[in-house]
Amino acid sequence: MAQTDFRTALQGANEIEITVTGRTSGRSLTYPVWFAVEGDKLYLLPLKGSDTDWYKNLRKTPTVRLTARGETFTTRARLLTNEAQVGEVVEKFRDKYGAGQVKAYYPRPNVAVEIPLA
Repeated sequence: MAQTDFRTALQGANEIEITVTGRTSGRSLTYPVWFAVEGDKLYLLPLKGSDTDWYKNLRKTPTVRLTARGETFTTRARLLTNEAQVGEVVEKFRDKYGAGQVKAYYPRPNVAVEIPLA
């Protein structure tokens, strides 16, 4: 049921919040992020690639809590660093947000995150 509610919350949303565990502090840290959905997968691109704070924390503890329109979903994320996979994710973001927006925010994406929704 939580997955269905979260999928519904994603519809029409342009931004969600990701909560990760701080790699040194152990505290919960929350960040707004852009996302793209395809089938049973949710994709995230860190703004500054592997230097983005939430991504660095995710590398140590891949469990995340996502929030969209009042609905939450907790799951594990999978890091994608393969150039071809990242390129496919970037195309999904270009389709959703526009090529100019994506290039401005993600000039040289080198990592992506995949989150199963099923």
